[in-house]
Amino acid sequence: MKGRKNNNISIFVVVFSIFLFGIFMYNEDVKSIAEFPFSKPKAQEIQEGGGKSKHVEPVVKRGSRKEVLEEESVIFERDAKNNDVVGDESVTVTLSKSSRGKLDKSEGGGEEDSDETQEVIGLETVVDAEKEKKKKKKIEFPVMVEEDEEEEEDEVVEVPPEDCDLFNGKWVFDNMTHPLYKEDQCEFLTSQVTCMKNGRPDSMYQNWRWQPKDCSLPKFNPRLLFQKIRGKRLMFVGDSLNRNQWESMVCMVQSVAPPEKKTWYKNGSLAIFKIEEPNYITTVEFYWSPFLVESNSDDPNMHSILNRIIMPESIHKHGVNWKDADYLIFNTYIWWMNTFNMKVLRGSFDEGATEYDEVARPEAYGRVLKTWSKWVDDNIDPNRTKVFFTSTSPLHIKSEDWNNPDGIKCARETTPILNMSTPLNVGTDNRLFVIANNVTQSMKVPVYFVNITAMSELRKDAHTSVYTIRQGKMLTPEQQADPTTYADCIHWCLPGLPDTWNEFLYTRIISQS
Repeated sequence: MKGRKNNNISIFVVVFSIFLFGIFMYNEDVKSIAEFPFSKPKAQEIQEGGGKSKHVEPVVKRGSRKEVLEEESVIFERDAKNNDVVGDESVTVTLSKSSRGKLDKSEGGGEEDSDETQEVIGLETVVDAEKEKKKKKKIEFPVMVEEDEEEEEDEVVEVPPEDCDLFNGKWVFDNMTHPLYKEDQCEFLTSQVTCMKNGRPDSMYQNWRWQPKDCSLPKFNPRLLFQKIRGKRLMFVGDSLNRNQWESMVCMVQSVAPPEKKTWYKNGSLAIFKIEEPNYITTVEFYWSPFLVESNSDDPNMHSILNRIIMPESIHKHGVNWKDADYLIFNTYIWWMNTFNMKVLRGSFDEGATEYDEVARPEAYGRVLKTWSKWVDDNIDPNRTKVFFTSTSPLHIKSEDWNNPDGIKCARETTPILNMSTPLNVGTDNRLFVIANNVTQSMKVPVYFVNITAMSELRKDAHTSVYTIRQGKMLTPEQQADPTTYADCIHWCLPGLPDTWNEFLYTRIISQS
């Protein structure tokens, strides 16, 4: 009896053990299946097998110093009809460690996992939250996080050497890395520049990458750019071409923030894109000042004035708005090009003066840049503010300039100028280019001269042409069929050429920070 009892106990122990093991394995399998859609693949698995979620830590390489950032993404695909989240059920939010604190849980954050610094959010929570926002388009954005104190180096962002001429190179077709963003994913673009939305049938103009001759531009990473300008003011000052570049910069950086943290508003001459966090306010701004100095064209809404008059020595009325910016990007060119001489006011607009002198364009331009450079030297602390000056943005008015006698201005051009048997001349006033270059090189405050002119002269294909607005209204089909009259060969489509201009700024910003 004792032996049978022991045997029964042994059998019971074995059966019970098998039962426990089965339960354990079953739970592990269920757990694995349940967690798989929300899990983040390891970096090595992504490199070998691909996948929709990517885990990248971009690093700026500067000797032994590294700045590491984690890139996280939340991808929602909304059905425009019912506002439901459809498609992928993979929703992963990764939180980086930081001495500045964690994201608020109500904004998608939570406690950090000690191993992978990963917080998994249930899909139902995300769906319910997103339904309430009533968004009707696909949105793709990384969730903002703080910098990681740990240094990991999955992707190294290498900056070019200081002595490399970034502006000497060629255009290379690259539909893998360009465009840097998609037109329909940047809600802040205006109708003036959304060429595809406005009916442009070709899109190759978005796929050209600038390749410097002796080095390479660093791979653009919006999170790295955002980390460099976080909590700062980045301001463009100038004419509509600088506004063109400002819109590009907004689109290049806006993907780092969820919709509820992004705002855009206008206050007189100042347009502001803002990303607001609990501890930081980051702004990318544009200030309308087509001549930099005072003029009768300073009204941001009513400036279509043919009889343009300037006050070359008066800049403080505008300049007071530029102080305390961390990055200032100036330009002035296109508004100088409608007459050979400039009208210089005798006296002041505030005093009601109306008489003026006519001064040759280069002389007036030199006086204005002398006034501007003195203001910068007297008012800008180079330890805080980085100053840039963007060179002349060219026009493409005569197709004969690039050996296309049958063309109509820049209309129907679909490729850059890649081969020319004669030197290219599209009518750029190089006298103003030389003046700007010489002035910026002679200033007390360091100014980075962004030489966009020659490389932009090759981009006859990149203008808005007839796929734009005129006097605030979309061109009609009849107007689009008349490019001789209506083609805009001044401004540029976005995504497009101004993104490359901003890649130069990006390179400089991540190199100096």
